[in-house]
Amino acid sequence: MTPIHCKIERVNAVAVSSRFNRSLVRLGGLSRLAGQTLTRMITPPYQIRELIRQCDRLGVGSVNLTNITALFTGLVLALQTAYTLSAFGARLYIGEVVAMSLVRELGPVLTALMVGGRVGSGIAAELGTMAVTEQVDAMRSMGADPIRKLVVPRVWAVVITLPLLTVLADGMGMLGGLLISVFEEGSTASFYFQHAFRLMTFHDIASGLAKTLFFAFIIAVIGCYNGINARGGADGVGQATTNTVYAAAISVLASDFFLTKIFLSF
Repeated sequence: MTPIHCKIERVNAVAVSSRFNRSLVRLGGLSRLAGQTLTRMITPPYQIRELIRQCDRLGVGSVNLTNITALFTGLVLALQTAYTLSAFGARLYIGEVVAMSLVRELGPVLTALMVGGRVGSGIAAELGTMAVTEQVDAMRSMGADPIRKLVVPRVWAVVITLPLLTVLADGMGMLGGLLISVFEEGSTASFYFQHAFRLMTFHDIASGLAKTLFFAFIIAVIGCYNGINARGGADGVGQATTNTVYAAAISVLASDFFLTKIFLSF
């Protein structure tokens, strides 16, 4: 190996090591912020007025996005199910497939991904702007706690509203399946809902909604962490927003796998 190749290898090794170290620092910071946030979420004082405002901004503002996504997901899922099951003469089971798929997996995961893209990036951009304009530092200098003032209301808002958005999304998805079942397959609404709820149990509903609590906390903490730690002006805010969308999506999908394994074990 030539000296030039040796230098290139050393540079690559240093770059990989530096990237790995930054990832560890970021993971440690996220874990620390998550722990501090959990502690402040269950201890007074509570920012009730700010919590209501954030619920309106983050939760109510996401209703149209999540409902439209779930409606067309239900439509496509029912179409694909009818087409696939027709080969086995089992087109009557559209209701079961659509309902179970939405309640267990597609409803919680797709809603979390949509909320992670909209809400997570919004939180990161808002807090990032405050960070680069030194508003967060000014808050600390006045003796205020930025985590309690800025992070906790946003985390609580996402934790409260994401399960509700998921319930609405499940309903819209089943409505999409109903439209296909009635207008494409010639079934009746009562027959569709009878089959949709025939196999569904409380465990299916509870496991799907329980996942959203973890998803909500992960999304909100990632957005708050990237926002508060944004540096470098407008470029830093943009980078924090991009990192939030990327990290939130990967975290939701990865945690969904482990949560599914846990809930199925029960």
